[in-house]
Amino acid sequence: MVFEQFVNPFVLIAFMGILIIYLLYYVFTKDSEYSRNIRSVASVVEDLNKEVFHLQNKLKDTQKTILENRSRMSDSEIYEEIERSVHDMVYPISMGIKSVQENLEIINENIDSRVSALENGVKQISMPSSVYGNDDDKIITLYKQGVSLDTISKELHLSKPEVEFVLKINKIK
Repeated sequence: MVFEQFVNPFVLIAFMGILIIYLLYYVFTKDSEYSRNIRSVASVVEDLNKEVFHLQNKLKDTQKTILENRSRMSDSEIYEEIERSVHDMVYPISMGIKSVQENLEIINENIDSRVSALENGVKQISMPSSVYGNDDDKIITLYKQGVSLDTISKELHLSKPEVEFVLKINKIK
C-alpha cells in the first residue's frame, strides 16, 4: 500500500516527461517540414521577382521602340502594341501569383489541422494541480489544522495520493 502511494506520482511524472519529449520531437519534425515548404514557396517568389524584373526591362525596351517608331505608327497601333505587351507581361505573373496563393492555402490548411490535433492532444493531458504548486500551501495548512487527507482531497478536488505526495515532498508526512 505504501509502495503504491509512493510510486504513482513518480510514474505519472515520468509518463508526462516522456509524453512532453515525444510532443517536442513531433513539433520539431513538423517544423522542419514546414520550413522546407516555405523555402519552396520562397524560391517560387524569387523566380517571380526575376520574371518581373525581366518584364520591366522588356517594357522599357518596348516603350523605347514605340517612341522611336511613333512617327511611323498610328495611335491605334501604338495602343494595340502597348496592350499586347502588357498582356504578355501580366499573364505569367498572375498565373505565378495564383499558384503561390494555392500553395499557401494548402500549407495553411495543413498547419491549422496539425495545430488543432496538437491542441486536442494537449487538452487530453491532465496534470495534477498540486504538481504545479497551486494547492501545496492549502494542503499543508489544512493538514496542520488536523483536517484528514480524505477531506483535503475532496475539498481541493485532488486525489488522495496527490495530497500525500505534496505532504511527502514538503517532508510533513
